[in-house]
Amino acid sequence: MDWEYAPAPESPSIAAIKERYLPFIDGAFVEGGGDDVKTINPAEGEPLTSYSTVTTDDLDTAVRAARKAYDRVWSRMDGAERGKYLFRIARGIAERARELAVVESLDNGKPIKESRDFDVPTAAQHFFYHAGWADKLQHLGLGPDPRPLGVAGQVIPWNFPLLMAAWKIAPALAAGNTVVIKPAETTPLSILVLAEIIADADLPPGVVNIITGAGGIGSALVNHPGIDKVAFTGSTAVGRRIATELAGTGRKLTLELGGKGANIVFEDAAQDQAIEGIVNGIFFNQGQVCCAGSRLLVQESIAEEFIERLKARVETLRVGHPLDKNTDVGAINSIMQLNKINELTEAGIAEGADIWRSSCPIPAKGYYVTPTIFTEATQSMRISREEIFGPVLTTVTFRTPDEAITKANNTPYGLSAGIWTEKGSRAMGMAAALQAGVIWDNTFNRFDPAASFGGYKESGFGREGGPSGMAAYLSTDDEPLTGGK
Repeated sequence: MDWEYAPAPESPSIAAIKERYLPFIDGAFVEGGGDDVKTINPAEGEPLTSYSTVTTDDLDTAVRAARKAYDRVWSRMDGAERGKYLFRIARGIAERARELAVVESLDNGKPIKESRDFDVPTAAQHFFYHAGWADKLQHLGLGPDPRPLGVAGQVIPWNFPLLMAAWKIAPALAAGNTVVIKPAETTPLSILVLAEIIADADLPPGVVNIITGAGGIGSALVNHPGIDKVAFTGSTAVGRRIATELAGTGRKLTLELGGKGANIVFEDAAQDQAIEGIVNGIFFNQGQVCCAGSRLLVQESIAEEFIERLKARVETLRVGHPLDKNTDVGAINSIMQLNKINELTEAGIAEGADIWRSSCPIPAKGYYVTPTIFTEATQSMRISREEIFGPVLTTVTFRTPDEAITKANNTPYGLSAGIWTEKGSRAMGMAAALQAGVIWDNTFNRFDPAASFGGYKESGFGREGGPSGMAAYLSTDDEPLTGGK
């Protein structure tokens, strides 16, 4: 008997999408001086709503508001009082969780079960966690009197809009800084709903300012002379340009860029557990994750059996509308990203790798990619070296741990890796040798606000989350104590 899931759609009306959205500057939603932009629902390929964009004059206004709030209110406020505001924001996110999840899935294309069970709860956790640090900065191990930097300019990507906003805003506010933040051009809606939560929390005007626009506004923000700290998450190419532009300015800079994470499976690994981790690592959020496990390194002795079992598991994934609670793989965020994934997939075929695609049907409308696995790949192929940022897995084999390390490290990136083995000593030895900022042992894509996250090489520098992430928003130079014992 052929059992099929009945559709289980979440209602789009829960999102209460407005006809038009406005930037949030100096505690109010204001008209931007730029042109309106339509945001597209990637599940349908149709316009969802529109929003007003800012000009450089509006950006100047936002930075002035942030400076005024920093000088007069936020940096002078007792840490415990700052923490109360962060707690209020966290509670507001939790109270509007269902609405935020639907907004995120409509605007971004990710499955509702991911935005509902991961993005929104983790965003609230970041505010809860950092609220606890607000009155304990002297216990971070950064000296007796760590001080805020000033105004933070932040630019976030389209793959996790709400979560990346929380990831950046929460530590900045806990440390005593004020914020001017720009979401990606294609996914501004959830952070503008977050602005409503921030307003409801009575956060002092100017402490958080949300500006909207394309890449030119993001560039103007990170280069604005009124900014003291820059945090950017996005592509390596843009990150490299920002690093060049800010060199010698003395501003603190955090870059969280691309990745080409390796999942390394040894012959003694628990195969069912490893397969689930690999599926989560590459098909979560349609593979649109900077730390995605987009390369599978599997020990040669088990490779044939393991890959067949992996394919059988991928066959069970359901590609479909993001608001269907049965959907495992949703829509690609934009037509531009869809074209990039298809281009690199065709390059893999042209270079001689063997391609396998799931037989799962995909919707006729919208931006979708079938889950794909490449085998017989080599290290020199584009699919092994370039970040595809889609549901495409590249597989190579290895014989010894040393060979696995060499192949895993043979990449310009260094953000994440996963190790699958029953031997703890082997996992620890591999972790010490792998050039990656985040290494998971017998799991993948697990996040905690208390754990630092970041990369090496072309994956950027600096850390976000945990005490290390707080340090990125504080002046930690220990100055001699005078006038007392």
